Amino acid sequence: MEKLSREVLWSLEEYAVERESFRRQVIAHKHARRIALSAHATLLFEDFLTMKYQVQEMLRVERIFEPVAIMEEIATYNPLIPDGSNWKATLLFEYPDPARRAIALSQLRGIEHRVWVNVEGCPRHFAIANEDLDRTNANKTAAVHFLRFEFTADDIEAIRNDQSIRLGIDHEAMFCETVLDDSERRSLLEDFR
Repeated sequence: MEKLSREVLWSLEEYAVERESFRRQVIAHKHARRIALSAHATLLFEDFLTMKYQVQEMLRVERIFEPVAIMEEIATYNPLIPDGSNWKATLLFEYPDPARRAIALSQLRGIEHRVWVNVEGCPRHFAIANEDLDRTNANKTAAVHFLRFEFTADDIEAIRNDQSIRLGIDHEAMFCETVLDDSERRSLLEDFR
């Protein structure tokens, strides 16, 4: 899968012109890559396009134009782009009420290690979580985690052969499961290019 480089990014001036059109494109693209696991847990599967948007927005907001600083942003976000044998996702826990969110996050410690994917006919795989830093402490978990789902050649072949794909969480404070629909499957299948 393609990774970000300085050459694929717009300058701040170019991005000002392209931003609205690009934003609409990314929102439409994310639609099939945003998977609700429960009322409060969502996976947003990242790829080249979502990370390009993230970097362009960071450069815009922070007014970053120095080459070294741009390369630092690229180095930060490139690890979130799939490598051809995996899916990479941002796990979000969303609770509108801050008090309820605090209680829930205190009960969900370690949940990032209990998120799984299962391709029909293949073993279940648990996500590899937060490779950059630990986001859970003795009191609570974070509202955002970064996950990587690794697949074998057999898993990928089964996905290409339209086997059903289930995603879920198996944690004492949250059990949930969903099955990917056709548009979600097609979008995520692109990550194995």
